[in-house]
Amino acid sequence: MMQLQAHLRSSPISDSIEAVPDMLTIGEVAARSGVATSALRFYEERGLIRSERAGSGHRRFNRPVIRRVAFIVFAQRVGLSLDEIGEELAKLPADRVPTRTDWAKLSTAWSSRIDERIAELERLKEGLTECIGCGCLSLGRCQLANPGDRIAARGPGPRYWIGDPRP
Repeated sequence: MMQLQAHLRSSPISDSIEAVPDMLTIGEVAARSGVATSALRFYEERGLIRSERAGSGHRRFNRPVIRRVAFIVFAQRVGLSLDEIGEELAKLPADRVPTRTDWAKLSTAWSSRIDERIAELERLKEGLTECIGCGCLSLGRCQLANPGDRIAARGPGPRYWIGDPRP
């Protein structure tokens, strides 16, 4: 038994496990997450992530921050604002590393948000070849689809693109 324990202590697996630092520099978090250090500083200023300061004043991040950064990037791609992301992150437990279940609870509510985003992109795709009701009348076809700029009465912006029904 003692030989097995000695072997495990000297194995490459145990060496690599022991070599993984608990605290990461901002550069290490940036390299691991694919997010620029300037963005990490911004996220920290917004309260989305936290760091501790080393004696030299340099930022040190706990390893689980990588998950939070991945969540921030994903949530931005879904279309959440940074304020909304902050609200979602505040729902995570402060006393432990979030589990898969914790993350699943956050993302479950996004299904309708993703569906809305897909519908918005489909409208944009359709609008690339047709008049999008912006009132600019710059396309020759707009004279037919929007004579007299009648869509302007519905409000500003690309009315068809944001979901107004076509006449």
